[in-house]
Amino acid sequence: MAKAWFESILDENDIIKLDGVPFMKMLTLKTLFSASAFAVTAVWSNFSMSQSTSEITFHKDIEPILQRSCQNCHRAGGAGPMPLVSYEEVAPFAGLIEYKTGLRDRAGAMPPWYMEKNIGIQKYKDDPSLSDEEIAAISTWARGGTPKGDTADAPTPLVFDDSLKWRAGEPDLIVVMDDVEKLAGTADWWGEINSKPTGLKEDRYVKSVEVVEVNDINNQAGTGRDTVGGRYIFHHMIWATAQFNENEQRVPGLSIPWPVHEVGRNADIFDEDGGRLLKANSWIVSDSVHLHSNGQDTTGHLEIGFRFHDEDYKPRYQSSFNFLGNGVDISIAGNESGQELHAYAVLNQHTKVVTFEPHLHAPGERMCLEAIWGYTVETLSCVGYDHNWVRGYPYAEDSAPLLPKGTILHITGYMNNSETNPNVPDPRNWQGSGNRSVTNMFIDLGIRLSMTDEQFHEAMEERRQALNLGPNDHVIGCPLCGAPLVAPIAEEDEDGNEVAAND
Repeated sequence: MAKAWFESILDENDIIKLDGVPFMKMLTLKTLFSASAFAVTAVWSNFSMSQSTSEITFHKDIEPILQRSCQNCHRAGGAGPMPLVSYEEVAPFAGLIEYKTGLRDRAGAMPPWYMEKNIGIQKYKDDPSLSDEEIAAISTWARGGTPKGDTADAPTPLVFDDSLKWRAGEPDLIVVMDDVEKLAGTADWWGEINSKPTGLKEDRYVKSVEVVEVNDINNQAGTGRDTVGGRYIFHHMIWATAQFNENEQRVPGLSIPWPVHEVGRNADIFDEDGGRLLKANSWIVSDSVHLHSNGQDTTGHLEIGFRFHDEDYKPRYQSSFNFLGNGVDISIAGNESGQELHAYAVLNQHTKVVTFEPHLHAPGERMCLEAIWGYTVETLSCVGYDHNWVRGYPYAEDSAPLLPKGTILHITGYMNNSETNPNVPDPRNWQGSGNRSVTNMFIDLGIRLSMTDEQFHEAMEERRQALNLGPNDHVIGCPLCGAPLVAPIAEEDEDGNEVAAND
């Protein structure tokens, strides 16, 4: 049944069309179904046996999953190419939903959250990913005829307010950048866009920042072309806030970097104890903007929303801006998969890792972050990569790595520059370093905070209390949390003889 459905929507160029709109390029049917089957078979068989006496239905089992992880985008007015709210909207796409969720942590997977669940830290904020059981339930439902079930089992429908476009909450300050126009079929463009003053009259600490693209595309009608970002024209903007003189010229050396805006990116919510300073009279400056055509003439702009802490807020920790990776010596051979890139950095201060944010380009398939402390070598996170959905992964508060100074951070990038990677336009080409998508980056853009000795020991003690750790317990990402207490330093009497230290 699923195979027949897929065949019905494939044209001669292997383009899936959803209501006449090209949605995604596909592999061959044989490859597609092999990949889908491989992704779900391991858990599907066990799950199906346990559910043999209880039918999987849309209203009882599938609809709650869609509400939690899909409908925020897949709804009328959302960023998704089709709504997935009612049974009538969902059932025709059951096979596609099974395939996309079965990809799990690889490019193209839905929901777009690529954290690998078999290694490293597994507790993150705002994690929309599906469990093995949920993926198996979707597969069982899709292959079992998509039963609707009893409407009495349906959860209360979600109510969406499209006036609330800010996922992190309504900003205290919104800076609107100038409109730009990108014509259909024109080449990609890299450069800088006009700077804009924030209008802020006093220094304020920022609790979150979010960048959204506003354009004149009707995404429900489709763009007519499958491109990076689908309905968008901005792929990314590298930006900072800077001071300008009376002639509106940028003052050198007075810039503060902010998280890079990238298509599909989630909002950046800073650590409660590590708010970032937005200075009075600062300007938004772009150091690199990438625009691409989406298949139709489009006018759009970026809006930057800041949420502030209270006026008397002072950060407990200082931001650390030492990004890891992105050397000029990137070398990726043509027609070759399974290539690796490596980068290392020594932490000069005690560090709390707030987010992990892998950034690669088209050949990139995954990145792993490793911490090396003494004889301890542990993988903190491994994340699949999709250049169409560049995400930041914020660690849960009791899981954020607490790393002593001297720790070596190591990232490994896994590159596939072969015809098996659909994101690569021409795998025959060697690829080196550069800002453009046809060149490459290899960098962890995650947020990190530096700590004093006292702050580091306090944070570890808070972690011990929160997790109820014993003296020799071990948690990933905190190599000293379970270390035995250091013996008290012996004291000396008046004659210089050592005596036992007081408790």
